[in-house]
Amino acid sequence: MNCNHFRFVERHRPFRDLTFKFYDDGRLAIIDNGSHSSVTPSELKGESRDFYVRQRIAFIKKNLASKAQRYA
Repeated sequence: MNCNHFRFVERHRPFRDLTFKFYDDGRLAIIDNGSHSSVTPSELKGESRDFYVRQRIAFIKKNLASKAQRYA
């Protein structure tokens, strides 16, 4: 199973350093690199939430395109 890792450092308080792991099956893991704790999408705000939403939309588009090509 493939996983795409992205690191995102917030530019505004609380300046969290986050790692996003997007798995091919749709699963997601968000890790706060400072505290080594898991973060849920509902805990994201501002830039980090925008980043998550953009990456999730890109994943959905890619997934739909591959399914359309496979079943067309």
